[in-house]
Amino acid sequence: MNRRTFLTLMGSAGLASTALGTLSEAEAASGGKFSTYPDSFSVLHDTTRCIGCRRCEMACQKVNDLPRPKRPLDDLTVLDKKRRTSADAWTVVNKYRVNGKEVFCKTQCNHCLDPACGAACFVKAFQKDPSGAVTYDQDLCVGCRYCMIACPFNIPGFQYYEAWHPYVRKCTLCLPRLKEGKLPGCVQECPMDALTFGKRADLLKLAKKRIIARPDVYRDHVYGEFEAGGTNWLYISGASFSQVGLDESVINRPYAELTSGALGAVPMVIGIWPVLLGGAYMISKRREAVARGEIHEAEEKARAEAKEAADGKIAAAEAAHKEKLAKVEAEAAKKVEAAEAAAAAAAEAAAPKRGAKGAKKSEGEDA
Repeated sequence: MNRRTFLTLMGSAGLASTALGTLSEAEAASGGKFSTYPDSFSVLHDTTRCIGCRRCEMACQKVNDLPRPKRPLDDLTVLDKKRRTSADAWTVVNKYRVNGKEVFCKTQCNHCLDPACGAACFVKAFQKDPSGAVTYDQDLCVGCRYCMIACPFNIPGFQYYEAWHPYVRKCTLCLPRLKEGKLPGCVQECPMDALTFGKRADLLKLAKKRIIARPDVYRDHVYGEFEAGGTNWLYISGASFSQVGLDESVINRPYAELTSGALGAVPMVIGIWPVLLGGAYMISKRREAVARGEIHEAEEKARAEAKEAADGKIAAAEAAHKEKLAKVEAEAAKKVEAAEAAAAAAAEAAAPKRGAKGAKKSEGEDA
């Protein structure tokens, strides 16, 4: 199968699966809507009473055994710069200036009644607990971080510094303490009663009672009663909520309704993409193997041609050397032959003279 055919088949399969998937199936895959638990616990944050002491941050760090921040928790100069929650800071207090006065507001997970993070999580690592807390199971988490995208309040933090086992971290509403019958750490440590813990229905009544009693102090609205479909963390304020860092553009419908349908198809996509990518990987590896074979063949051919050319040059050089050597040997032989002939001629020429000299010597002796 070639690459074009493979990609065509995979694309057709993906489109067919998407067309056949229904909204109800998507909601079932993503966890769908959560029970709102009317009797769940909540916290009411009265920003008019907060003095920015950061005692709530200290308590959160202590009870959850979070890493110590780079700057001490009693250093109030950190309030000069707006901060957001992170994997190591599950709650932060920020300072705002409204009409020339300092106003403080605490930020943490708002524990939505119908959490968008839970609807977006296709492995159901986020769940809504009857206590009101939005819980997180790190053993189920695959690190996709869809929860961070889905959250309308930008709360979840990711442990980017963890190489092997990074997790999503956020406020737990101190659920382990609630199970022990204790207050959340931040509520217990607040010296100004800016944080009140109780049943959500009771806290809504308390908030509205304060607003009615002091209309000159409070805005006529409880933030979190309807925002994002309702939250277990409620706020009342003397300034507009946008002036104390709360997003007033958040809709009054559960964001889970917007995320469950779209992100519920993730399991299907996760099933298709490994096949698609695996096929692409195999095609790529096959092309690399073919290319390596062609390169090897070309190298072998080049080696053979080079060896043949070298052998030819060596043979030609040897032949030329033999021919030259033969010429030298022939020339030497000729010279030797000429020398021998000259020597023989000289010998022959010297023989008559020696005979004449002998005859004269014999005549003298006779006389």
